[in-house]
Amino acid sequence: MNHYGVIMAGGGGTRFWPLSRQKTPKQLLKLSGKELMVNEAVDRMASVIGKSGIFIVTAEVQAAAMTAATAGKVFPGNILAEPAARNTAACIGYAAMEILRKHGDGVMIITPADHYIENVNALTDIFKTAILTAEEQDKLVTIGLKPSFPSTGFGYIRYDIQAAGAVKPVIAFREKPDEETARRYIEEGTYAWNSGMFIWKVSLILEKLKEYVPDIYQDLESIGMAMNTAKEQEVLQAVYPKIRKISIDYAVMEPSAAKGDVLVIPGECGWNDVGSWDMMDILHKKDGSGNVLIGDAIAIDTRDAVVYSSSRTVAAVEVENIVIVETPDAVMVCRKDRAQEVKKIVDFLKQNGRTELL
Repeated sequence: MNHYGVIMAGGGGTRFWPLSRQKTPKQLLKLSGKELMVNEAVDRMASVIGKSGIFIVTAEVQAAAMTAATAGKVFPGNILAEPAARNTAACIGYAAMEILRKHGDGVMIITPADHYIENVNALTDIFKTAILTAEEQDKLVTIGLKPSFPSTGFGYIRYDIQAAGAVKPVIAFREKPDEETARRYIEEGTYAWNSGMFIWKVSLILEKLKEYVPDIYQDLESIGMAMNTAKEQEVLQAVYPKIRKISIDYAVMEPSAAKGDVLVIPGECGWNDVGSWDMMDILHKKDGSGNVLIGDAIAIDTRDAVVYSSSRTVAAVEVENIVIVETPDAVMVCRKDRAQEVKKIVDFLKQNGRTELL
């Protein structure tokens, strides 16, 4: 059976403003200081999928930069540009339709482009188990990560821990909980973090989309019928922006789990969704005062800070619990424990027409 890898790379990474912008979002940044996040995701995928089978779905505005960034790693024709952001159900459905119509059925692995994985070998082993499971069963397979703390920022998967083997039946998906609920989930030991990584047959996910969100499937089918014709781009541009926005979790995973059609592989691979500036200590070592200093950054009598300099010297004196980020055209300062709120700055800039900063 054919194997494909699909990397979702269309997000804006607004919580990493001002470093992250529309044309150079989080996945096109070297947040680790080593490699672009999308290329780290491609390299992980390449451990189980051949180069010709790796696809990237990105925003149209990012397509040129994505093609340049992944040159030599991903075939340019395998970079799919979304005319508009329509959430993960459309993104995954578009990739599945592209693969089925142009390359044939097979098992597809879907991962985000912007996650950090410390133990790539462990993830590779999980991928291999997931591929075999998806080949043998008409089930939707997802990867669950063992919670390391009671996170309120991740979704959770409840599974049957008593089931034999490494692959467990999913009982239900749970949305981001409050802290008390998250602590209870960890104490019960039957919950995993929802990693947003999926493995299934290409044809199966299209069948599920047709069953649970027929309006979205109809739009995708219209696009698929135009594939390999002169009207492919015309139809894509006309239809895709009108597709209803909904996540794959709401559209397919939750109703499928209720019918017993979802399996999870709980595992550990040092996974983290590095989603905002306060999590940079996952990618960089802290100094003796708990500070993460990147670039020409100085911290004096300062604790638990993130200071990022792209060019100019940035100095912090006698402050704590703070994030300071300098780029050539902007400086952002916020409390470290409110780093998730940086996206409000992006919203403000949009509302006030400050497109030069987006």
